[in-house]
Amino acid sequence: MRGLDEGDAAGRAGGGSHGGTGAPGPVRTGPPRAGGPRAAGVAAVAGLAAAGLFMAACSTGGTGSRDEGAARPDASAATVPTPPAAAAVSPRPKEDARVDPIALLKADPKIDDRMKDDLKPCVADAYPVDTSYGNLTGGAEPDVVVNVMTCGDAVGIGTYVYRRAPAGSGTGGTGYENVFTAEEAAVYGTIDRGDLIVTKQVYAKGDSVAYPSGEDVLTYRWAGTRFTQHDWVHNEYSRAVGDEEPAAEAEPVPRPSVPAG
Repeated sequence: MRGLDEGDAAGRAGGGSHGGTGAPGPVRTGPPRAGGPRAAGVAAVAGLAAAGLFMAACSTGGTGSRDEGAARPDASAATVPTPPAAAAVSPRPKEDARVDPIALLKADPKIDDRMKDDLKPCVADAYPVDTSYGNLTGGAEPDVVVNVMTCGDAVGIGTYVYRRAPAGSGTGGTGYENVFTAEEAAVYGTIDRGDLIVTKQVYAKGDSVAYPSGEDVLTYRWAGTRFTQHDWVHNEYSRAVGDEEPAAEAEPVPRPSVPAG
């Protein structure tokens, strides 16, 4: 365009400046365009305003665009769920912490002398005694359940529960005390999830030792200083089980044939 070329030449010849910086610039004679100085000024003002807002936000807290400050530690901790409490586990006896059940029975003043005299090994030094460990009384150490049986048919004749006695006490210097005794025929005690389960076989007249008529199952729980009965169940067994099979009937003897006469 001629007007633009002539204006540029005049500006360079006259040494004119733009904005007082001494740098040559074009002299526009026509109306401003959409991308001319006015649009550039508006864009510059908008950029300065955005920069001012950004600087104001940065100066409030020094944490960027956050002006409420850092998150409080208690707020974040409150969102973390509390893990459930660990379930109580029965203490497991160590190998060197296991007791001598025969020593407990022999030193126990609550056991009848006749029972002690009958407590003898079945074979060599093997006594008819079962021992169980578990948490029955809530103590720091496992409780001990001892079952005494007969040698011949392994029928229980006595169930005893021992717990660790306070320091300086105990039965016969063993450090344990007897807190439960059941001495009768066909009795046996076990530990079931913190309960003492005592099973007693029920025999009717004519029952053999191997086949009782039923059983009573009693559940005991520790209540402060002693066991109290919590539940009772009676089971009756089938009379058909264990009975001898009936003798087979003899086959009839065939009659001799009589010739027709």
